[in-house]
Amino acid sequence: MKYLKFLITGIVFGIVMSKAEIVSWYRIYEMFRFESFHMYGIIGSAVILGMTFVYITKKRKWHCVEKKPIIFSNKDKSISRYLLGGIIFGLGWAMIGACPGPMFVLLGMGEWALGLVILGALIGTYFYGVIRKHLPH
Repeated sequence: MKYLKFLITGIVFGIVMSKAEIVSWYRIYEMFRFESFHMYGIIGSAVILGMTFVYITKKRKWHCVEKKPIIFSNKDKSISRYLLGGIIFGLGWAMIGACPGPMFVLLGMGEWALGLVILGALIGTYFYGVIRKHLPH
């Protein structure tokens, strides 16, 4: 019962994503072919909204649900790690036609083949956890 608010939030988020056509393979395909502004507008809006919330969080010193302060660390700002991560993420997104959030929405919409994609993502996440200590961070 204590996780009900997270379940409801996830369901509402999934409905919004499906109604906004964010989970549509055709919309993602249009984006990667530079044929439509739809996805770029949504992603750009999300980036601006995220930047705004980070700014407000820093200014007002907001706390998380557990009443712990939210701290933004100034890790190594090497661009190469962001480029490599972005390339890997983008390639996976282009091959599958969905990034991690929409994978679950598509599964909920009855696209059962996404179950294999989610299984692959879970295996990849587990593998990363196993080799993480050997990777530069």
